[in-house]
Amino acid sequence: MLNGPIEHVVKQSVLCTYVLSQPFAFYVDAYPALQNEQLLEAEQLQYGQHGEAVRILQQKLNKLSYFDDNIDGDYGLLTEHALKNFQANHNLNISGQANLKTLNTVIDEEKKQYKDQLEEMSGSIHPGMDVSDVKIVQRALDYFGYYQGEIDGIYGPLTQKALETAEDEHDMELIDHEAIQALYEQEQNTQPNTGNEEQADNTQPDDKAEEKQDTEETVNEASEQEPKQADVTSTQHQQAIEAARAQIGTPYVWGGDSPGGFDCSGFIQYIFQIEGISVPRTVSDMWNFSTQVDSPSVGDLVFFETYKPGPSHMGIYIGDGQFIHAGESRGVEISKLSDTYWDDRYLGTGRVP
Repeated sequence: MLNGPIEHVVKQSVLCTYVLSQPFAFYVDAYPALQNEQLLEAEQLQYGQHGEAVRILQQKLNKLSYFDDNIDGDYGLLTEHALKNFQANHNLNISGQANLKTLNTVIDEEKKQYKDQLEEMSGSIHPGMDVSDVKIVQRALDYFGYYQGEIDGIYGPLTQKALETAEDEHDMELIDHEAIQALYEQEQNTQPNTGNEEQADNTQPDDKAEEKQDTEETVNEASEQEPKQADVTSTQHQQAIEAARAQIGTPYVWGGDSPGGFDCSGFIQYIFQIEGISVPRTVSDMWNFSTQVDSPSVGDLVFFETYKPGPSHMGIYIGDGQFIHAGESRGVEISKLSDTYWDDRYLGTGRVP
């Protein structure tokens, strides 16, 4: 269970960008796969050493209840003592030095701890469970690369999706589907009872039913035509859109806000500056800055929930169901809102004054 290759997990996250542009200490805690890789690359750790690999070892020994001192990256007497106790309990050579065999055993035990936590909760995970339990689940899913959001104890769409992915890949049951169904039915029961009205509509004379059908078809046709009409007639922020198109192919750079490289919010800020419009720098601030609208028109901002809860990615809508954005894999590009990836993560649309 949950023993798939780590490499594919690393490549499908924002990790690749971090690796190229940030110091290790900035992101290692958010990516357990990197922690393990960094630790094994050290090959040998011993008394007197210091650095990130030592800090990771201390952190893992702390999670396994062997080390309860400050996690400071200094391999001192307490770290050595903790490691000796670990080695004694796992039939390893009691040297106080962390060779590859010891390091691999530490990683395996941590993995087993997270696996056991998920197995203990199997079939009982559902919305509404205690916050502390949700955090345990999120940490375990994060360790195995399924959850990429904040460890916040909130059972939201990212947690649900991570659980479903883990279930599908390992043919196991983690979620309490009966509890979720019960919550759904309870919510449905609290809705106003419209059964009588529906029955009355169904028993109306044929000419009334045909009139209602004609009206509904007219409304549906109008609603289907409305987005296309907005695309054609809207000229909002055309200068920004032209500036955006001119940057297609520019590489993605974490924190980038110039034609040398953009991240998603830096890209949007740059193209609006071309129009002389000042907008906030971060995705969440732009979400709050813009006016929320029901559907996008040309020049509006479209927001997505990707690697963490809430708005974390954005682009500018250019019509025909398409938007330009600075994507992590291919840089500035045009994508479709209807693509499965973006459709599943779409949060809403904001309009810049």
